[in-house]
Amino acid sequence: MLEVERFQDYCPNGLQVQGKNTIRKIVTGVTASRGLIEQAIEAKADAILVHHGWFWKNDESPIVGQLYNRLKLLMDNDISLFAYHLPLDAHPKVGNNAQLGKVAGWKHTGQSSIKSLISLGEPRTVQSLEKFAANLGKSLGREPLVIGDKSRKIKKIAWCTGAAQSYFDAAILEGVDVFISGEVSEPTFHLAQESGVAYIAAGHHATERFGVSALGEALAKKFGITHQFIDITNPV
Repeated sequence: MLEVERFQDYCPNGLQVQGKNTIRKIVTGVTASRGLIEQAIEAKADAILVHHGWFWKNDESPIVGQLYNRLKLLMDNDISLFAYHLPLDAHPKVGNNAQLGKVAGWKHTGQSSIKSLISLGEPRTVQSLEKFAANLGKSLGREPLVIGDKSRKIKKIAWCTGAAQSYFDAAILEGVDVFISGEVSEPTFHLAQESGVAYIAAGHHATERFGVSALGEALAKKFGITHQFIDITNPV
């Protein structure tokens, strides 16, 4: 479904930790944190499905400290861990970008020809940057960081969830009025100021809650299993 073979990713996609052979209940969440694992155990989950898993390419190999404590919880309770990173960002229906656009009420018009993970679209109505950001904040339950002229009229938008601030240059070349992502870096401010294109950092966690939940619902429907999304509070 997610066509993981199409992606050169920073981590393994799919089954990362093997648990019991039969799955009757799956818990989804953004990140495979200890808090999520503990709540999944309480929920009597057989498997956990996340966007941010483990074993990233720059991680140290020894299983010690934080990773050991997380892994021991999983293995002691015979719970499987599945993780899907870039394939989940990109999926046209259950992907993070698609689901963020759906939750925010944006019209999707296509993908960037420069960076394929960037979605392009339009707001429901032409509105000021201030109003656009306020509406997004209501949708996410989190006030976003807004850089740019708040009176600017927003007609064309681009977005990519998570830590996609490095895609800002590509979004600017698409001729948009604003680029929305999760995080922000120090140079982002200057690029927004000098290009005239607004930038909204709406939260890495906040923008990536919806894809994994939608995937969990799709799996529950397809396989007749129980699904529960657990949201672990994260201000970043």
